[in-house]
Amino acid sequence: MDAFVDTLVQLLTDWGYVGLFLSALLAGSIVPFSSELVLAALVQLGLSPLGCLLAAALGNTAGGMTCYYIGRLGRTDWIEKYLKVKPDQLARARRFLQGRGALMGFFAFLPFIGEAIAIALGLMRSNVAITSLSMLTGKLMRYAAILLALKAAT
Repeated sequence: MDAFVDTLVQLLTDWGYVGLFLSALLAGSIVPFSSELVLAALVQLGLSPLGCLLAAALGNTAGGMTCYYIGRLGRTDWIEKYLKVKPDQLARARRFLQGRGALMGFFAFLPFIGEAIAIALGLMRSNVAITSLSMLTGKLMRYAAILLALKAAT
């Protein structure tokens, strides 16, 4: 499995910004993937950190919005069966979001519960524009923090 992931990271790195967008889209959706590896590799190769930030944040937001639209379908049985989101994760995300609305899309960058937050926002039919903008803001801040950590490490 590690060889497959290494090969996939290398392929996505070869594609530059498009590869980073795709890796972030995968990572933001229900597919477990680390776009941070591709981001770090591309910055190390000399690509623009601002371009990488935008490609990663936009791709990750698009992936998060796929989770939102899956939730919007309203099929909790599918969500549990096919997406492997446990009922307690979904219930916890719903309690967390209750009364707070679409601005809580900001927290979709969180590991483990981020996808459940996006799915719950879809189930709750939160405002699409506000959800996507708040999600983009959170993901921009997350990738900016990663880039700052990479810069500090060098």
